[in-house]
Parts: sequence; C-alpha cells; structure tokens
Amino acid sequence: MDLDVFIAAHRAEWDRLSALVRRQNSLRGPETDELITLYQRVATHLSMVRSQAPDPALVERLSALTASARGAVTGSHAPAWREVGLFFTQRLPAAMYRAWPWWVPTAAVFLLVTAGLAAWVANDPTVQASIAAPEEVRQLTKAGGDFETYYSSSPASSFAARVWTNNAWVAAGCLMLGVLGGVPVVLMLAVNAVNVGVSGGLMFAAGRGDAFLGLIAPHGLLELTALFVAAGTGLKLGWTVIDPGGLPRAQALARQGRTVVLMALGLTCVLFVSGLIEAYVTPSKLPTEARIGIGIAAEAAFLVYVFWLGRKAAKAGVTGDLDEQYAGDTAPVSS
Repeated sequence: MDLDVFIAAHRAEWDRLSALVRRQNSLRGPETDELITLYQRVATHLSMVRSQAPDPALVERLSALTASARGAVTGSHAPAWREVGLFFTQRLPAAMYRAWPWWVPTAAVFLLVTAGLAAWVANDPTVQASIAAPEEVRQLTKAGGDFETYYSSSPASSFAARVWTNNAWVAAGCLMLGVLGGVPVVLMLAVNAVNVGVSGGLMFAAGRGDAFLGLIAPHGLLELTALFVAAGTGLKLGWTVIDPGGLPRAQALARQGRTVVLMALGLTCVLFVSGLIEAYVTPSKLPTEARIGIGIAAEAAFLVYVFWLGRKAAKAGVTGDLDEQYAGDTAPVSS
C-alpha cells in the first residue's frame, strides 16, 4: 500500500466524518445516514492500514476518529455520577411526591391511633397496671430511667448503626411485604403505634411528658415520616395487586415494584440521617428546645424535598420508575 496515495484518496472522507461527529447533536436525517456510512468506511480504512501499512500516527488518528464516530452512532452511557444526581434530585423525590395520597393518610391514621392509645394509657391506672408492675413502670419513666438511658446505652457510632439497620429493615418490610395485600404493612404499623403509644402514655402518666417529647421528637419526626412513606408505598403496591389500573397485572406490579426498590434505596439514606440524630442529638446535653429544633429542621427539609423538588420533578413527567433502557421492554397493551 502506498500510504501517501491512500491518505490523499480518503482524507476528504475522514475530514467529513470528523465534522459530522462534532455536530452530532444537530444532524438532520440524511446527515445521520452519512455519518453511519462514513463510520463504516473509516473503520474499514483503519483495518486496512493496520494490516498493510501500520503507520503509528495514522493508526492513532483513525482509531480516535472511529471511536468518536462509534460513540455518535451508538450513543454513550451517562456517567455514574449523573445517574446518582438524577436519582436524588428527580426520581426519588418524584416517587415520594406521587405516593403522598397513600402515605399522608397513613400518617394521619397512625398519629390518631397513637395519640388515642397514649391518652387511654395515661388516664387509666388499670391499663397501666396491666402493662407492667408498678416498680417496672417507675424504672422506665423516672428521671434517668430506662426510657432515657436507652439512647445512651451504647457508644453513639454503634448505636446509630444498630438503629439505622433496624429501621431500614422495618421500612424494607413495609415496602416489600405490601404485595401481600397490604396486611403485613398494617400489622407493622400497629406494632409501632402500640410501642409509641404505650411508652408515651406511661411517661405522661408519670408527669414526664416533656421528657418523652424531648427524646422522641429530635429523631422521631424524620424517622416516622420515612416509615409512613414506606408504609404508604407498600399499601399502594398491595392495591396494585387488586387493581392494576388497566394494565396487565404483571406489568403493573413490575412498574410499581421498580419504584418500590428505588424508594427503599432512598429511604435508607433518610433513615441514616435520622439514625445519626438519634445517636448524637437525642441523648446529647443540648437544651430540649435545641434538640427538638434540630428534629423539626430535618423534618422540614425532608418535606420541602418531597413537596417542592418532588412536585417540580413530577410535573416535568418524572415518575420514579427506571428509564426504559434499564426497565426493559413491555408488551403493548390495547386500550
């Protein structure tokens, strides 16, 4: 092969391909076809040069050109950091916002049941006596008692890890077990309502309601909200089993199931924050007002995240589901 003659014969094609690659985002239909044709030709030229006249400079030039053209023809994957950014700024808040008709009522019912149970326990000595022996109740509710010392019962780092793991499992259970008609979700909520309601009732009965709120509010606001989001989403998944909304049941469950998995990942991060607050803020020596203020600030930030950023993303068409390239193909459905 006469390399100079080869270069002179094909330089115009290489330059044209290079120009098309630079304009890849604004090409018209015929230009796109030309790009594909030239890419195939230049790939052939590269193969010929490598096998017959492997000039290093020319091989390097044609290799770079074919790599750029291949990216223009086949498309390139978004970098991982961009996917992570889209997850936290669009998909997750949109999914949480779209699920609010399920988790906001869930929160309201939970809080009403918990408050009613706490009031019943606080005002009925018979109920208090049936829960535990008087000495055990005093040990739980007294200043420096079991309720208070629980939050400093182990080093903060290990306590945060334990609380985070436990809460993440509870949230995951609410999300995943919702597919069983939502029954396990209701049972898990009931257990938590009883735990909070009974503890609160005993503390208020002992005249230590301020201590109860001061210890629960810093981390509990965000922690319980995450639980409500998980429970509401799980109930929505259970309802999808009953009413797939005009889609084949398997397709509807797959779509909602993918959103559930994304929600589980996001709520794990939310519960990590609440775990840090429970380990480092709740048992701290900060004034009660400061500790509660931190909890309110964390809760407000989460609600802004969902109802401002999530609403904005949802209005832009973000559903919280995976992109089509990751979700896979679905069978067409007749209307």
